[in-house]
Amino acid sequence: MGPEELYRALSQGALVVDVRMPEEFAQGHVPGAVNLPLEEVARWAESLPKDKPVYLYCRSGNRSQKAAEYLKGKGYTNLYNVEGGVLAIARAGYPLVR
Repeated sequence: MGPEELYRALSQGALVVDVRMPEEFAQGHVPGAVNLPLEEVARWAESLPKDKPVYLYCRSGNRSQKAAEYLKGKGYTNLYNVEGGVLAIARAGYPLVR
């Protein structure tokens, strides 16, 4: 899934999770995103809703893919990984909050 789909879902109130470290999040993130670092996924995984879509992203898509795989193992099925992460979002010209 790419930036266009992410921002369309965002306009409909989607839950967006940035799995980067807090200092990366502060440098620029998707408006309304929640910062839940991949390194702490075991701690926060159960806090996400299983009944609505969850959109995951990071810098390039690697960490968010790992988070998605972990969450799938915990029974989550409605997950979307933003391919290319923040790099693709910025390249596509979508706004980031700093």
